[in-house]
Parts: sequence; structure tokens; C-alpha cells
Amino acid sequence: MSTAHTSVPEVLAALKDVSYPADRERLVTAARAAGASDEVVRALRGIPAERYAGRDEVARSVRVDPGPEPGRTAAPRAVRARKGGKPGLAQHLWEEPKTPIHEEFDR
Repeated sequence: MSTAHTSVPEVLAALKDVSYPADRERLVTAARAAGASDEVVRALRGIPAERYAGRDEVARSVRVDPGPEPGRTAAPRAVRARKGGKPGLAQHLWEEPKTPIHEEFDR
């Protein structure tokens, strides 16, 4: 399942006139009728084919691209990765503190 390059508020804005419960096809049709972008329609096509009781359920189901962190470029993220970064990084990128045994070997 891929993500669309849009945001949840954009998707919900395209669905402002929908009455719930509604299934996926009804949501896609309503978004098109509201003049939604192709990205919003693609995001709605990517949700499970179920009946949605309300906007909250749609918001939780739609998969969108989170985009870059505001004010951050790839360079600072690379620096963070080299210095240990966040959990989930490949182990070879972790900077681990030396144990007393390693310190002894370095002498």
C-alpha cells in the first residue's frame, strides 16, 4: 500500500458534504464532485473498502505522505543518523559507548 502526497485536512476538506455512513466508492465520488486533486482521490482509493461511520474513521484510515519535518532537510537527518539518531536505525549507524573492556584494549 503506497501513500499519497497529500494531507488528512485536504482529504477531509474534500469530504465536507458527505453524509455518513459512507463506503469507499461514495467517498471517492464525493471527492471528485467537490473538485478534489488527483492525490486526494488516490488517497481515498487506498483506504480499505469498508463503510465509514464518520470523518474520524476516514482520517484514521487514509494513508498520506507525512512529508519532511518542518525546517529540516536531508543533511541534518543524515547527521542525526550518524550520531545514533532515533530507534529503528540500522545497527551499523549506532554510536555505542565503549565498555570498560574496550577502553582497556585501547590503552
